[in-house]
Amino acid sequence: MTKKQKKNLKRILITAVCYFATAISTIWISWNPVVLALVYLAIYLYISMDVLKRTIKNIQNKDFMDENFLMTVASLGAFILGEYSESVAVMLFYQIGEWFQSYALERSRKSISALMDIRPEYANLEKDGEIDEVDPEEVQPGDIIVIKPGERIPLDGEVISGTSSIDTSALTGESVPRTVREGSDVISGCINNSGVLKVRVSKPYEESTVSRILDLVENATDKKSRSEQFITKFAKIYTPIVVYSAIALAIIPSIITGQWQTWIYRALEFLVISCPCALVISVPLAFFGGIGGASRCGILVKGSTYLQDLSEVKTMVFDKTGTLTKGTFEVASVESLTMSNKELLNLCAKAESFSTHPIALSIERAAGLANPKEGVGQVEEVAGKGLVADVEGKKIACGNQKLMTSLGIPAQDLPDGSGFGTVVYVAVDGMYAGVIEVADEPKEEAKTVFDLLKKFGVEKFVMLTGDSETVAQAVANKTGITEVHAQLLPEQKVEDLEKILNGSHQGKVAYIGDGINDAPVLTRADVGIAMGGLGSDAAIEAADIVLMDDQLDSLITAIQISKKTLRIAKENIVFAIAVKILMLILGAFGIVNMWGAVFADVGVAILCILNSIRALNETKYQVNVPQPAK
Repeated sequence: MTKKQKKNLKRILITAVCYFATAISTIWISWNPVVLALVYLAIYLYISMDVLKRTIKNIQNKDFMDENFLMTVASLGAFILGEYSESVAVMLFYQIGEWFQSYALERSRKSISALMDIRPEYANLEKDGEIDEVDPEEVQPGDIIVIKPGERIPLDGEVISGTSSIDTSALTGESVPRTVREGSDVISGCINNSGVLKVRVSKPYEESTVSRILDLVENATDKKSRSEQFITKFAKIYTPIVVYSAIALAIIPSIITGQWQTWIYRALEFLVISCPCALVISVPLAFFGGIGGASRCGILVKGSTYLQDLSEVKTMVFDKTGTLTKGTFEVASVESLTMSNKELLNLCAKAESFSTHPIALSIERAAGLANPKEGVGQVEEVAGKGLVADVEGKKIACGNQKLMTSLGIPAQDLPDGSGFGTVVYVAVDGMYAGVIEVADEPKEEAKTVFDLLKKFGVEKFVMLTGDSETVAQAVANKTGITEVHAQLLPEQKVEDLEKILNGSHQGKVAYIGDGINDAPVLTRADVGIAMGGLGSDAAIEAADIVLMDDQLDSLITAIQISKKTLRIAKENIVFAIAVKILMLILGAFGIVNMWGAVFADVGVAILCILNSIRALNETKYQVNVPQPAK
């Protein structure tokens, strides 16, 4: 609880004691009317001073049509009419509602602030054998930093010495520590649990993982959902209508009946009942709570509009590598025509040594060369096909069937792979030399996740991949995807997604990818969801939602939270409007008094706020993957 909340709670409690003591004392004590009015006035001013100040300030700024104005007019009007007790009660219960709102928002902020706590305070910079504690923003790429046990990793980089386990829970929601050693990449925001690590910094602080995430969290609420936009516009139109209606209710019946005090009192009730607090507060709070609940599960949502869009997704489109598959490629087989298999593998590894693609890295690992870049000249990457490099005086081409065809090698001369792995064809000096097959296993949980997503309303699953038709279809069969588009260049992925978007007349379309090669598609989809966002600049920048633990089952958690959040927001809207319409009718006919009006405003607001807090109480959905029979 913040200091301000404690101060306000203390004021509410003091007011409540004084109010009820005064009200009860009137049963046994015959108060002087003037003294009683002064006592109630003192209590009223104590509890309402901040509301009165805001109202006066808003009137001065000519922007006063809000709940502060409605509560001020209603409570002061009741006091002037001699309804001292009800006047204080209106303001007291309004402040109780405001306190509940503040408390609920603080709970939501704490969930999101768990991410804010990842901001590093310092970095141990090593220079000339000395360690200096500096601001992380002063450290440059290439510098060496030392991370001691218990310290937070301040910048992204590569471990150059030491072994330790690091706690990534603040970023991914994953409780199991990750072991790192020499050669491992580490990301800022995680905590070093055990050994001392020396890390070579790879990015400046402003480009680090922690900096990008903090920036996104701080701006997450800027992008309002359609429900929030509706409520904001509704309140601006609704409040003036309420004020003018109350004026009409006070004047017109009074002229006809001559009962001015009765109808002015009913008009004041009308104002209290009409106050849109429950709607203005609880709907944004529901989305804010949803974003907070998602962050606790390692899901970064950039704005409430994306949370609402996710709840309406009917079609999910997936990238293959690293999304549906583990992304850990291993060389499965090597078949050479003109040289030994080892020589072919070595030549291909040298050519691929300048690429960061997972397939290239797997070929490098399999070759195990000490210096793979040695003897490599010019390297040209051919988008969507592969690459061509000068290696030891030979022109080596490594890539798919399209690359071989462009070199004049007929497709019918190229062998098929096993049907499951990715086939890398190798040509030496324009002549076909052999083939390397690299396998990437589908994620075990994929099929189970898709079955569960269907229960959440997702109707269609599509795969878009640059891989071969054979490999793509093999992965699709194992995961349960029925529609596959293979051998796509990056621009063709966008074109195919456009066709899916145009053909999806009901519901939204989400694209799930690794966020590097798929940045254009992530941006174009109704909802772009990045897998493996921890080390990917493109994932953080292009996606609307980032699943920070790189697990498919986080999709279940994300869509579950989105649907629950939207359901809570709709419940609040329907409940608040229904109660207010009922109480407005009863108030206009004098069936309820100011206490009923207080319930219609503050009571409904508190109930809606308590309902909104439920959006915070989410845990990650655990998918039980069936184990293969032995």
